[in-house]
Amino acid sequence: MPNAETYDDQVIRLFLLAAALWGVVGMSLGVYVASELVWPALNFDTPWLSFGRLRPDHTFAIIFAFGGSALMGTCFYVVQRTGHVRLALGRLATFVFWGWQTAMVLALVTIPLGYTQSKEYAEPEWTIDLLIAVVWVSFAVVFFATLAKRRIRHIYVANWYYGAFIIAVALLHIVNNLVIPVSIGKSYPIYSGGVDAMVQWWYGHNAVAFFLTAGFLAMMYYFVPRQAQQPLWSYRFSIINFWALISVYMWAGSHHLLYTSLPDWVQSVGMAFSLLLLMPSLGSAANGLMTFNGSWHQVRVDPAAKFMVLALVCYAGTTFEGSMMAIKSVNSLTHDTDWTVAHVHFGAIGWVAMIAIGSLYAMAPKALGRPQMHSVRAMNVHFWLHTVGLLIYIVSMWSSGLTAGLMWRETNADGQLVHSFLDSLVAIRPFYIARLFGGVLVLSGMVIMVWNLWCTAAQARKRTIKAVLVPIPQDIHEPTPLQVPPPLPAKG
Repeated sequence: MPNAETYDDQVIRLFLLAAALWGVVGMSLGVYVASELVWPALNFDTPWLSFGRLRPDHTFAIIFAFGGSALMGTCFYVVQRTGHVRLALGRLATFVFWGWQTAMVLALVTIPLGYTQSKEYAEPEWTIDLLIAVVWVSFAVVFFATLAKRRIRHIYVANWYYGAFIIAVALLHIVNNLVIPVSIGKSYPIYSGGVDAMVQWWYGHNAVAFFLTAGFLAMMYYFVPRQAQQPLWSYRFSIINFWALISVYMWAGSHHLLYTSLPDWVQSVGMAFSLLLLMPSLGSAANGLMTFNGSWHQVRVDPAAKFMVLALVCYAGTTFEGSMMAIKSVNSLTHDTDWTVAHVHFGAIGWVAMIAIGSLYAMAPKALGRPQMHSVRAMNVHFWLHTVGLLIYIVSMWSSGLTAGLMWRETNADGQLVHSFLDSLVAIRPFYIARLFGGVLVLSGMVIMVWNLWCTAAQARKRTIKAVLVPIPQDIHEPTPLQVPPPLPAKG
């Protein structure tokens, strides 16, 4: 069949490898800055090695380089398989890959050198932001063009989440990065004071909502049924959760600014919508877990399924924790403590990383033309290193946050603080050492994954794998009257 249509998996293989490598880079940065909190001398009095400059590099590398590459790669994979069609505009898709990698390298080099807007999750200066905008629009064009020429009329729910993720992130990126450039490496935002803070956390919160939640839910809704080897537990419930999440998440961002100069009613609105978020969040987690109902044996034999199940448990846990932390009375204890760090990494290492790793492990053999990963044993070792590292990390940070929060609010009868800030730092130092150990375990697992992927890609590196044919759906004609033999009766 010389003219048979095949899937365009080359760009997916590139994103697959990039995601794994960026995972190692981002986690290595995280381990280094965690070491600096235990041994501050590790900054060697060098500005670009200081904690304040490397921490945003760590978050940017994990969210946008690792997470972004995983999202784009799986998005291109899923939209082809669910639409039974080859990826549209192949050259533009290749530009998306190289453009995104270029933007990530530029951002991660310039942030430690001090070229930054000093905005959480939006540090790069305007020149890099322009490149990101061009790449993102190209990404959207490829995705929606592929969706438009699909052969399956119904749009599977995973593509709804990918579409929302692409549109919302474009909106967030443009609005939050409206600046006045004064040189090639410096700009100032058009917003000022409390408005700037509110716009920044509208962006920051919804970057979590649509980049780290909607995008990775898209992965979950495609790869979990595949690994469970049975349909989604409730397709209708997945659509309800989609519209509930999209409708509610946008309005909860002000819970990041509790006890600030933001108007009190705005803070209360953020708290109320944060509690409403429990419904779609727990609903999606339950839908994913119930999909394994009847096939739990897959979790025992399939490491990718192990990652996915634990990711869903972490998603339920971290979203419940986030809604509780948005309650003002709870926030008064956890505010500015390491409890917030624990919450973020419960979601990042537990939900985002584990669903991404599970999905990449599920996708890799198919994209690389192999029946399975090079080493299933290495996948299991990776799972346990990641899981133990995650538990040590979040338990140590919960303990550190609770210790500091209780010490900061303890007062004498005359109203003076019992403990100084320095006392609290000394008290939580052992937890920082434990956190560092947990991070080393997670990083070790990621290094094993890169080795496993590299070995699995042996044939792809030699360019000897065969392209996968697109299954062309056949038209099913309505039965004609007086058909011989008569059509089978409809089920049910």
